[in-house]
Amino acid sequence: MATVRKFLERTLRGTNLEIFKFGLYLSFPIGYMYYFGTNLENRFAVPGFWPTQDQSHKIPYDKDEIRAEIERHRERLRQMRQSDQNQGQGQGQSQSQSQSQSQESSQQQ
Repeated sequence: MATVRKFLERTLRGTNLEIFKFGLYLSFPIGYMYYFGTNLENRFAVPGFWPTQDQSHKIPYDKDEIRAEIERHRERLRQMRQSDQNQGQGQGQSQSQSQSQSQESSQQQ
């Protein structure tokens, strides 16, 4: 033990001591994280998270493909509008029915 201490006192003076401390300051946290670190790649990786090539967006380049894509979007918008209108009509009918029922009950009393 005494020989190690003498060796360190002889060799680690001035700049060498600062370099040794700097290396220790850097290596300690890195070693700590390496030894105790969580395996994030396996813990938080979700298989099938990214879409496959077939599932990803395909940008149309030809005029026919662009027209088909526009028509698909228009059809989708039409369906959404129709479903919104159907829901609105259904709500309007249910409100009118509830109002008529409340009027009938008030007239009976």
